[in-house]
Amino acid sequence: MAKLSGIGGRLYRGETSFDFIGKRKIWYSFSGLLILASAATLFTQGLHLGIEFKGGSSFTVTSQSASVASAESAITEAGITSQIIVQKIGNDKVRVQTEALTAVQQTSVEDKLASKFGVSVDSIDSQIIGPSWGAEITRKALYGLFGFLIVVMLYLAMAFESKMAIAAIIAVIHDVFITVGIYALVGFEVTPATVIGFLTILGYSLYDTVVVFDKVRENTRGIASSGKSTYSQAANLAVNQTLVRSFNTSLIALLPVGSILFVGAGLLGAGTLKDLSLALFIGLATGTYSSIFIATPILAALREREPAMQALAKRVGNRGDKTAEAPVLDNQVNRGPRNQPKRYRRR
Repeated sequence: MAKLSGIGGRLYRGETSFDFIGKRKIWYSFSGLLILASAATLFTQGLHLGIEFKGGSSFTVTSQSASVASAESAITEAGITSQIIVQKIGNDKVRVQTEALTAVQQTSVEDKLASKFGVSVDSIDSQIIGPSWGAEITRKALYGLFGFLIVVMLYLAMAFESKMAIAAIIAVIHDVFITVGIYALVGFEVTPATVIGFLTILGYSLYDTVVVFDKVRENTRGIASSGKSTYSQAANLAVNQTLVRSFNTSLIALLPVGSILFVGAGLLGAGTLKDLSLALFIGLATGTYSSIFIATPILAALREREPAMQALAKRVGNRGDKTAEAPVLDNQVNRGPRNQPKRYRRR
């Protein structure tokens, strides 16, 4: 930690610097590849929607001998072979989710599960879920997303500036789209808890971006009149100054989410915790990346197009050229200090 603190101090003072703004084309290319891969996966494979979105049947069995293998065997014996999801919940429960079944198929599944686990048919919790409930959740989530983006853009435009609002919104959309693309690519199941995780990502992504933008605003206040550095240079310094803070904040946020993902899903078998924490884990990592490599470079690119910033960049460049090209006279090369004492030859 002491070493990390030392690096953070050097970054804050400008003694050490990473050129995040100057190499923005690399970050744009990397994000572009991720977005293209996400779009291609969404169009070809689509999302692996849970039973709440596409409808189906759910069976929950409570038994001390509950196991995934036994439940899968019972479902196969009932003649159901497609779209089967079996999850173990805790130590004594197993949940089976299937596509929409007829009354005869549902009765057959209940009988096979009761026989396999040695329980009565009445003790099996059977539910038929229609797709309309998932469609309602999706509609409300989209309303919430668009409302959030509008409110955030208005707030950032008033509290900071319009170009910061545009850059922040682009970063938020970038995070959500890549997170959804990763879900489609890997095949993670999308449930209502996943949608909640997606919406939660928006707040964190925005928080990390605003922290960096606040430092950018501080570094660029009055920059046009000072002429000491360009807007991109000042923005790059702001990213370096907040780099360690962003890393620490993200690490502190990822550790408890990772613990929930491991303990809740891995040990306890809680499907809702897995869906929520998995979306948060991917989104937090993506949000940290975008606040450093996407949001601020986009802001710098937008501001550098302004005439005042272009004139500033020209002045800074000319000053640098004059310093580098300052002529050195030949008779000054070997001349010592002017006040050097005279030397007398010995006779």
